[in-house]
Amino acid sequence: MFSVIEQKIYAGNPIDRDEALWLLTEADLLQIGKLADGIRQRKHPDNRVTFVVDRNVNYSNVCESKCRFCAFYRNAEDADAYTLDYEEIFQKVQELVDHDGTQLLMQGGLHPTLTIDWFEELFRRLNERFPQVQIHSLSPAEVIHVARLSGIGMPECLRRLQAAGLASVPGGGAEVLVDSVRQEISPNKIGWRQWAGVMEEAHRLGMRTTATMMFGSREKQEDIVEHLFRIREIQARTGGFTAFIPWTFQPDNTELGGETAGGVEYLKVLALARIVLDNIDNIQGSWVTQGERMAQVALFFGANDLGGTMLEENVVAAAGCSFRISRDDLVRLIRDAGFIPARRTTEYKVLQDY
Repeated sequence: MFSVIEQKIYAGNPIDRDEALWLLTEADLLQIGKLADGIRQRKHPDNRVTFVVDRNVNYSNVCESKCRFCAFYRNAEDADAYTLDYEEIFQKVQELVDHDGTQLLMQGGLHPTLTIDWFEELFRRLNERFPQVQIHSLSPAEVIHVARLSGIGMPECLRRLQAAGLASVPGGGAEVLVDSVRQEISPNKIGWRQWAGVMEEAHRLGMRTTATMMFGSREKQEDIVEHLFRIREIQARTGGFTAFIPWTFQPDNTELGGETAGGVEYLKVLALARIVLDNIDNIQGSWVTQGERMAQVALFFGANDLGGTMLEENVVAAAGCSFRISRDDLVRLIRDAGFIPARRTTEYKVLQDY
């Protein structure tokens, strides 16, 4: 089986679901890693590894979804529930700009009272004050929630947010794009078709987006494969995904609890993503959940990007995972692994080599 798959990949032909499942369950880690690394080298022969200077501003931790895997959300009446006002957000973005940041990743919970008017005003004012920062914000679940709360359809909601300044949409809330898994880990959240619907509408409007996967909770290996192929099929229709970012469930302080994927499984899934998603240019390694050393190893298993410097990150940290890294450390990490560090924009335009 491996030689058949290898020949297909070398010929530039896509593999099918059965072949992907075989790679995930039967192939040796180094075999699948070598295949993924070969694809990375063909797609990125310049030997660059990119990153963006960004900040993740969580505008609120109040959330009606109450996902079982999340340690970040609070009920509105909880003592430590919060919603940032505009001035607090502006202060955080000013700090980002002071660090030459170019990307604002802004996400919160499914807040019970924040309608589209709140976001439109915020995005307009952010755009006026900080035109050099790309607003890369709101997950598909948030977009659908805001639309519902505001009494409008999802396409109108996206159009209005775009007009106010939303430039691109992050792929958060994908978890695993199989509804049986979603029912177990996040029963109050949108189904996979709604997630895909937001992404396809964003692409239709000319907004680029990312796609993610959180694995290691309750899914089966077949579900991981199905997730990857659903992403590939959306990309075949729209071409709107800039990158794919897999990361592992962090169980501490969550209702779901239990164990999560280890390093070998992380690398296998990362490598499989590089192989399956032959129509997406960039695969991102996660130093946020895996730490520096595993991030370096990921660069030999298909990853060509290490995400952002993240001046602030709260959601994963709430689950007890609090790796931190400066821009200088990220540059050193990439260089020490034998690659050329490059700062990029949200849409993967290289701004500066180091």
